[in-house]
Amino acid sequence: MKVFAISDLHLSINNPKPMDIFGGNWDNYWDKIKSNWNNVVSNDDIVLISGDISWALKLQDAIPDLEEIDKLPGTKIIIRGNHDYWWTSYQKVKNILPKSILAVQNNAIAFDNVVICGTRCWSIPTANSSEHDLKIYARELIRLKMTLDEASKSSNNELPIILMLHYPPFNALWQDNEVTNLINEYPNVIKVVYGHLHGKDCRAKDIVIKNNIPYHLTSCDQVNNTLQLIYDTDFKK
Repeated sequence: MKVFAISDLHLSINNPKPMDIFGGNWDNYWDKIKSNWNNVVSNDDIVLISGDISWALKLQDAIPDLEEIDKLPGTKIIIRGNHDYWWTSYQKVKNILPKSILAVQNNAIAFDNVVICGTRCWSIPTANSSEHDLKIYARELIRLKMTLDEASKSSNNELPIILMLHYPPFNALWQDNEVTNLINEYPNVIKVVYGHLHGKDCRAKDIVIKNNIPYHLTSCDQVNNTLQLIYDTDFKK
């Protein structure tokens, strides 16, 4: 079984929204993603989608976008991004998901060889952060601990953990902070995936290694609309 990742699909199947205004990598991007997806993913594999899945504002309006993802091979694990306004309560989202899509929100899903957990996270605080942002960040730290605790419990600390985030877990200088320090408290975390960053001018690296943990950027425009192989349970890497 292989674990792939991609994020920030920004789908709008029934009400197409032009994304190419954000740069050339968005030209026909969904067709490129689907082509690559069908070429590399089998039905036994897992695909992690770290947020910003649909432009829909209401839950029912997101169903066509989720059904479009459901047509593709593999089991898909999704978390909420900052633009997923359709994502209301966890239970309501679970109730409308197609069979091949599973949602994670501060909990964890254990497979035979790996555990997947995740939360949205938030912008790393700066000297100019608003009180509102600081409150959300503090709440997300609690949720991060919840999902990591659930991942550890679900396998009795015996399986490797892959953590999904939407927001980058560090600033533009990739400095350690409360998020990375918390992740370091869980020795079974072997990979972290995140998205949110876009555009040719953003300060981003495909992979950042911190404390021997690879952090993978998976925003689709930053990875040329190709799924990233995160983990292969047959080869343990």
